[in-house]
Amino acid sequence: MQSGGAGADRRAVLGMGAAAAVTLAAPAIARVASTDMGRIRAEIDKRQDEAVERLRSWIALPGIAAENRNMAEACDQTMKLLSDAGFQHVEKVPTDGHPGIFATLDAGAKKTVALYFMYDVKQFDPAEWSSPPLAGAIVERPGLGKVMIGRGAVNQKGPEATFLAALHAIRAAGQKLPVNLVLVAEGEEEIGSPHFHQVVQRPDIAAALRRCREVYMPFASQNPSDGGVTVYLGAKGVVEMELISSGARWGRGPEKDIHSSEKARLDSPAWHLVKALSTLVSEDGNDIAIPGYAAKARPLSPTEKAMIAEVARRTSEAGAMKQMGVKHWVHDLDWQGALERLAAVPTINIEGLVGGYTGMGGKTILPGKATAKLDLRLVPDMTAKEAAAAIRAHLDRNGFADIEMKVSGGYDPTSTPADSALIRTEIEVYRKNGIDPVILPRLAGSWPGYVFTGAPLNMPAGHFGLGHGNGAHAPDEYYLIESANPKVQGMAGAAYSHVEFLWALAAAK
Repeated sequence: MQSGGAGADRRAVLGMGAAAAVTLAAPAIARVASTDMGRIRAEIDKRQDEAVERLRSWIALPGIAAENRNMAEACDQTMKLLSDAGFQHVEKVPTDGHPGIFATLDAGAKKTVALYFMYDVKQFDPAEWSSPPLAGAIVERPGLGKVMIGRGAVNQKGPEATFLAALHAIRAAGQKLPVNLVLVAEGEEEIGSPHFHQVVQRPDIAAALRRCREVYMPFASQNPSDGGVTVYLGAKGVVEMELISSGARWGRGPEKDIHSSEKARLDSPAWHLVKALSTLVSEDGNDIAIPGYAAKARPLSPTEKAMIAEVARRTSEAGAMKQMGVKHWVHDLDWQGALERLAAVPTINIEGLVGGYTGMGGKTILPGKATAKLDLRLVPDMTAKEAAAAIRAHLDRNGFADIEMKVSGGYDPTSTPADSALIRTEIEVYRKNGIDPVILPRLAGSWPGYVFTGAPLNMPAGHFGLGHGNGAHAPDEYYLIESANPKVQGMAGAAYSHVEFLWALAAAK
């Protein structure tokens, strides 16, 4: 989150007992004739196969910004999906990178709601998947039901396609949307959204967003075991970068790969990179060792700690460990301590480390170059710009000025007041569906919500949606289509939750 007055106001809200505000100030959900809502639900069910095929065709065309793969086609496809769903104005927005999208749906309503979409996905290796990552195969998962496997299935095409399914059903049922919609989308979220601010800050788009009271991103929020939901009051920021060690830039070691016997008399750019990386963190790799790096990191408030304690009480540590395939938290923390650290601690993570030969068998070479791909996760009141500068300054101070640093993208953390109409309405709709959600100060992952929550828009931003999916950025990513668990909604139930949410936002005070 960017520093300034808006951030200070949010801290004041949290400090005055946000959890109590959520409970006491929940808005009333719009009262709509049951026959009208019933007709919409009937259309959702009737059009389920159509919605599934829409998602499958979307998955089949991956826009991968990191590889510059299908980006123009992916943008055009997303624009067509928005037009088909009823947006009257759908426009491609040029940026210095891949284009964004600006779309509006004027329902003649009194209120306007903003939406955030992304049309890009992460890279994938088909050899790691149990079914082709672009096929959108539907398979049975024990305990879950029928899921669609595919890159982008849950991050983010499944939830977005589910929202579009809701719009199709509302129109088919002859009902009028209770709110107008302003949608902004990007194709670079998976590379750190380096140009999304250019979309949001275009004067006419910024003016349209200023007419909105809140912005939300469709999400698959439910826990697969009990259907529980976590509401997040923000998200960590992120920086993605590469650190590159080369003999050519260093002036030591080989400028290209040579026979490994030469290590006896030559420096190694790969070991040089490893030594540089080791200075960034503690001996066990779990704590940042850069002096002053987290000086601006805002500690958890008593209210936020109370939120986390409640989450620890109501959620399963064993279930979380099983889902991730882990047996210990860092420093052997207890469950509450692990949750507090997840929300409050900035990180430096090695997401990839490559140098020399990595194929089958051995190849005795001394590499002339090695690269580490890092991602940094940031908490309020840190900024992406300052975090990257701190890494650079630290390397320079410690004898690694030759290490090349390439920042590909990044953005600041985001925070939203717990007593905002957006958060209160989310909680009310979840409770209407028999779910008492838990609340966390922020999502440990990231999305570019800072462009909304920061100046000049200063608007609440969050995630909403029933349904379930998992495996984002990983092999066998999936999205739940038909649920075997009555506590967890499949795609149709998730679509209907967006219908309820839009009507509730229209009625919120």
